[in-house]
Amino acid sequence: MTLSVSDLAVSFGGVTALDGVSFAVRPGSITSVIGPNGAGKTTAFNAITGYLRPTGGRITYDGAALSGLRPSAIARRGIVRTFQRTSIFPSLSVADNVLTGLHLRSTAGFFDVLAGRRRLTAEESSLAADADGIIAFVGLGHRHDEIASALPYGEQRLVELALALAARPRVLLLDEPGAGMTGVEKTVVSELIRKVREQGVTILLVEHDMRMVMGISDTVIVLNHGRVIAEGTPGEIQAHPDVIRAYLGAQHGPA
Repeated sequence: MTLSVSDLAVSFGGVTALDGVSFAVRPGSITSVIGPNGAGKTTAFNAITGYLRPTGGRITYDGAALSGLRPSAIARRGIVRTFQRTSIFPSLSVADNVLTGLHLRSTAGFFDVLAGRRRLTAEESSLAADADGIIAFVGLGHRHDEIASALPYGEQRLVELALALAARPRVLLLDEPGAGMTGVEKTVVSELIRKVREQGVTILLVEHDMRMVMGISDTVIVLNHGRVIAEGTPGEIQAHPDVIRAYLGAQHGPA
């Protein structure tokens, strides 16, 4: 199931943020979008996930149009995202954060809750087991019952990732997952992203840390001034003269 962006355009008043952007994200791949500040990376994420309405172009997943759908409808199709800033339920425990995400796909109806039916109890037990599995997967088993806001910043980002995984994404969009993290924390996140991909989830990420991008990506897409200026493997991108000038810095040469 391919996520495809064709001739995507987004304008704010008289300012063009994206101008004819086209790319495809192959199923099962890790694809990164890089570029200088203001290049249009997060704007592209917002358009794909329904938080911005494009002024032109087409976005499809598995051949079905996503353009014009609400974020909730896009998420129900399996396209789930995180944000640059941590987005969690700060007053809840780690377990309750993940349970909140899992309840979005609960099948229990109002009358089941009202009557306290046995099916609801069975489902709650199943959801709790699912939550425990997700928490262990992201490496927060030792924080299971701790309040999310009391965790170090890097672990709060892992809670956010656990919330996203609770939605059972087919495509996971990560907006700067390494932002504000130490080098050790970034290594942990990089390994976790690989593990998520191994579970069959397609990954699309925006990230400024070039070491992280080049270490985990199958394909790298480079934006500059709202346009795609290069696309290829990490090795191809590192050697691309336009990328060196626009992003990596001509003085550094290929990295």
